[in-house]
Amino acid sequence: MSNDRVIIFDTTLRDGEQSPGASMTKSEKLSIAKSLEKMKVDVIEAGFAIASPGDFESVKAIADSVTDSTICSLSRALDKDIDRAAEALKGANSGRIHTFIATSPIHMEHKLRMKPEQVIEQAVYAVKRARSHVADVEFSCEDAGRSEIDFLCRIIEAAIDAGASTINIPDTVGYAIPEQFGQTIKTLIERIPNSDKAVFSVHCHNDLGLAVANSLSAVQNGARQVECTINGLGERAGNASLEEIVMAIRTRKDLFDIETNVDPKFIVPTSKLVSSVTGFAVQPNKAIVGANAFAHESGIHQDGVLKHRETYEIMSAEDVGWNTNRMVLGKHSGRNAFRTRLEELGHTFETETELNHAFANFKELADKKHEIYDEDLHLLVSDNAAKSFEDKYDLVSLKVTSCTGETPEAEITISVDGQEAKGTAQGSGPVDAAFKAIETIVNSGTELLLYSVNAITSGTDSQGEVTVRLDHSGKIVNGLGADTDIVIASAKAYLHALNLLGAKVVREHPQATEGV
Repeated sequence: MSNDRVIIFDTTLRDGEQSPGASMTKSEKLSIAKSLEKMKVDVIEAGFAIASPGDFESVKAIADSVTDSTICSLSRALDKDIDRAAEALKGANSGRIHTFIATSPIHMEHKLRMKPEQVIEQAVYAVKRARSHVADVEFSCEDAGRSEIDFLCRIIEAAIDAGASTINIPDTVGYAIPEQFGQTIKTLIERIPNSDKAVFSVHCHNDLGLAVANSLSAVQNGARQVECTINGLGERAGNASLEEIVMAIRTRKDLFDIETNVDPKFIVPTSKLVSSVTGFAVQPNKAIVGANAFAHESGIHQDGVLKHRETYEIMSAEDVGWNTNRMVLGKHSGRNAFRTRLEELGHTFETETELNHAFANFKELADKKHEIYDEDLHLLVSDNAAKSFEDKYDLVSLKVTSCTGETPEAEITISVDGQEAKGTAQGSGPVDAAFKAIETIVNSGTELLLYSVNAITSGTDSQGEVTVRLDHSGKIVNGLGADTDIVIASAKAYLHALNLLGAKVVREHPQATEGV
């Protein structure tokens, strides 16, 4: 590959999904993958095919549908993992198997219970088996950040000889410091005799808040692939943020003198889609994609920007997708305008039935809200995708009374497998009363871990997006609900979470304890 380009490897659908509560349905994953393809992401790690039947089906669906990006599946250095990944990737226009094994002394001794020579032997075997299925094989040294450099040199040289064309150096536990991590990459490239036959990659976790800095330091020292996620989503404190990596390289060409293939104008729409699907809100002061990323409150700053934008802005908001080609739709907008705008935002429908359902929801919203913005459309499509299975619970009606000096009370009617049931309860507030009324009917035995509300657009008629995180015997799901009425949105979110639990879309994560 050319040395003046960095490959962007997105792992939102694999490592990003390891965030507790971030599990996605197949249709949601496919929607995100299509958005990543539109953004021109080079490699999409679609999942861990062996993890569950649902993960296998998701990887397969993405491999069958996405043609412009390489589709990758993670696998441990085991026959069953590699073969399952290969099966899922059969329909890919360009497929990659990403196999890994732990290389740090602590992991080899206490987790693998293998000697260093056995680990090298297993790595070579895994790469060769993967190469028997696909031409593009990536090998990762799990916990490379705490591995001995001499051992890394040995196992990487052997993996490249076995046929690995990409070598990934993950900072699995977020332990690295930028200067030290960059030097590690430089040393490996210089010391390994066949390093010129592979692309060196990095996968940094954000436990110390240094994932992006470590990744960029690695790029300056020869790494030519960065593994990252939308919004920095991921296990524990998350991963390196794709939007920050891409825009740092783009903005500081004076230091990097390299390019990425990513089209940045799709960054914000994709960020909003991922946030809506996972229920993980983007903090307002988040770089690039946060609501305040290009906001100026200081009078001095405002004056400077008005006179000359570059006085206080180092990049253009429009470049990353803020307010570009903004089209306001309303109740008189037709089906074609609706479909066209969604396609411009990166959303497509597999069937006319899906389009008709989404359009009906759009018309219903338009009756409540005079103007519908892109943010509303992203949320509407995410809500439509969330109903990719048969709901057990549906909201029929909700009445809440809340008066000063009196205890709020909720009366709710929900459909349970097609049969209506009614419940009444009091609570400390209208939302609490609504949740307790639901529980008088379903008696779910869940624990409420998180309740959050975000306004989708400005104005008093803005839709409220509510996220409800429930825990049921260690299974964690995020329910999402939206409405111009916050209490109704809250009830929808709670029922959505219960439907996710009932539909068994919660996936197990073997990679949460054994992965890069």
